[in-house]
Amino acid sequence: MSEEARQAEVTALQAALAAEHAAVYGYGVVGGRIGERRRGEARAAYDAHRARRDALVRAVRDLGAAPVAASAAYELPFPVGDGAAAVRLAARLEERLAGVYSDLVRAATGDRRADAAGALRETAVRAVRWSGQSVAFPGLAERSGDRTDERTGAAGTTATATASATSATAPARR
Repeated sequence: MSEEARQAEVTALQAALAAEHAAVYGYGVVGGRIGERRRGEARAAYDAHRARRDALVRAVRDLGAAPVAASAAYELPFPVGDGAAAVRLAARLEERLAGVYSDLVRAATGDRRADAAGALRETAVRAVRWSGQSVAFPGLAERSGDRTDERTGAAGTTATATASATSATAPARR
């Protein structure tokens, strides 16, 4: 693998890792607001994202890079005051993750590409389950009509200014 290809893969892995950190945080919020009927689904998604996050940490380290740390807190894309908003947040988290994994599929090779494609598929399926709607090209905003707000992170959350400064010195563990 050329140095340029390795660096592109590390960059895509780091973006996926940052998005998974945000998703783990976001699902903590979802779990606190979701109705009893969908609580098990939220817990399964939370666990899946924690596992993906941990696998991405290992993949980044395997390529000789230091994994990006989680922020202490993230700004949500909208207020989550009830179960309906929690469902919308879960759908948004999954939709945004699909975009990040789409980028990783393009950048990775071999087993990492296969893992990224599996993650893209899983996030797309979860997004449909949460939202009740599908798109023709999950993860491709320009094809699906979903435009990402430049201020919003890949998982639909933004690290707060305080959290960003704090995470540089004492990364949060989730």
